[in-house]
Amino acid sequence: MSDTGKVSSSLNRVTWMAIVMIFVAIGVSTFSVPYGPTRNLIDMVDASVIGVLTLTLLIAVQRLPSRPILRRMLPFALAASAVTCGWAALTQSGAPFVVLAAMATCAAAYSFGLPTACVVTAVGVVAVVVGGLAYGVGTWGVLGVPLLMILGLLFGRLLLGYRLQAEQSAALLANAEKLRMEQSRAATLDERNRIAREIHDVLAHSLGSLGVQVQAAKALLTDQRDVERAVELLTRAQRSAAEGLVETRRALQALRTDTPPLADALDGLGAEHQHQYLTPVTVEVTGRPRSLTPDASLALTRAVQESFDNAAKHAPLQPVVVRLDFTDGPTTLTVRNLLTHGRPIEPRLKSANGGYGLAGMRERLRLIGGSLEAHASEGNWVVTAQVPQ
Repeated sequence: MSDTGKVSSSLNRVTWMAIVMIFVAIGVSTFSVPYGPTRNLIDMVDASVIGVLTLTLLIAVQRLPSRPILRRMLPFALAASAVTCGWAALTQSGAPFVVLAAMATCAAAYSFGLPTACVVTAVGVVAVVVGGLAYGVGTWGVLGVPLLMILGLLFGRLLLGYRLQAEQSAALLANAEKLRMEQSRAATLDERNRIAREIHDVLAHSLGSLGVQVQAAKALLTDQRDVERAVELLTRAQRSAAEGLVETRRALQALRTDTPPLADALDGLGAEHQHQYLTPVTVEVTGRPRSLTPDASLALTRAVQESFDNAAKHAPLQPVVVRLDFTDGPTTLTVRNLLTHGRPIEPRLKSANGGYGLAGMRERLRLIGGSLEAHASEGNWVVTAQVPQ
């Protein structure tokens, strides 16, 4: 059952319990006292029978919503109940029936639109006024009973407003829950896509290259009996496997939610590059460090790795300067290294570590609203990456 259905069901249960208690109270208060003239007994019995039938019809309409004929009969039953109970309230011992008359107009206001409710109330009020004048009832009967019926109409509209407000609130909560679930699902899909992208970048090329090298070594051993070249290929394959393992560990660390700050990660990458290629690396951080999204940190980390690869292959042993700028505006990462032989180094479309190269990094940054540029400047090759603050 939906939240809206639960709210309506709870309200209905409370309403029926209150109605039953009121019916019992009226029956005890009227039929347990001595009757007046015969006309009093007839009016009270008629009002009681029609009131019970109307209550039964109300319950049937609630329980059998697929029977529209029952709902079409209900306004007439409520009008008849308002008239008979109003007349009974004018008699000597039937004053408590004014409550049932008011309940009839209240039920009409709660179950139908304002025009139908007003018609039911008007029929009851006119009948009571005419009956009171015809039987010479006092001012209280002629004015008080119709007034209570009108108050029943107003109370029914008030209850209807509360019910509609409760249903709307329940619907809003249900929509909010659906929205939260959709957002959670979208976040899960984004995380899966990010993991898939990292697996592709890190493992696809490394494993493919490893397979080709092993296959070539196997061919050299079986077809040409060239052990020396086969060992060379296997050694290269072993090195590729070791590099792939390092990159995999790096990717797993980047995917974790408790990754170190970006500045610390860049220090580690710089130290590793300097140790492996004997190249001076300087990492500078300006501005006040701030937290970045995992995608932004990972994209900048990958940009530095690609820049280090390009520097090692096209400008070996030349110093590399990495600058991370946290000043106002976008977070900016700049990697600068000396040009080889004074020539610009065009960014490669692929890298040896299985990534897409700088072109792939540019696309990755665009997905998160960032940018990447690579160009020659004053004898240096400069890679600049930016991510939103």
